[in-house]
Order: sequence, then C-alpha cells, then structure tokens
Amino acid sequence: MACCDDPTEPKKLDRRDLIRLQEQYGELVRDLFTEDPEKVILKLLNDSNSYLTELAALNAHHASVRLRAIGLLEKSSSSVLQRIAEKEPDSEFGLAAKSRLEQVDN
Repeated sequence: MACCDDPTEPKKLDRRDLIRLQEQYGELVRDLFTEDPEKVILKLLNDSNSYLTELAALNAHHASVRLRAIGLLEKSSSSVLQRIAEKEPDSEFGLAAKSRLEQVDN
C-alpha cells in the first residue's frame, strides 16, 4: 500500500477532463472548418501561454496574428522581442517589436 503518488507513474486523467478536452478539440476543428481560420487563431491567441504567444510572434503565418502576439508579449519575453527587432528591423513586425520592447521596459 502506497501512501503517496508515485512520480514515475503517468498521471491519471479524470474521465470528465477527457470528455471536456474532446469537446474543446471538436469545437476547435468545427470552428476551423466553418469560420475564418485567421479569426479562430486570433481568438485562441488571447488564451495561449507565453511559449505559444512567443512562437506566434516569431512564426505565425498571418500578419495579424504575429502583430497581436507581439502586442501580447510581456517583459519576460524581451529576448523574443529583441530577436524580432534585430532580424526584421524595417518590417512592420520589427517596428512593432521595438515599440512593445519600449513599453515593457518602462
């Protein structure tokens, strides 16, 4: 009989959580098929973690998504903003990154 959780064992997923995740996935797929994917991605970006927001700022296909992601980055993502500003200094993304960098530094 074990008294504690074994960290080597995979975490058990509650059936309710699994059903909720399946519904969210189904809704996402439905939205991508029936709506403008760019709008769906912009909506998802608002609830993304910092890693995904940084990834979108660096590599998103849609310019609007990249610009929104750059605008959402915080001080902890200064290195990403700096990289965008240096890599694309005269583009709208580089200018947005410079502007956001100034905002988070103040």
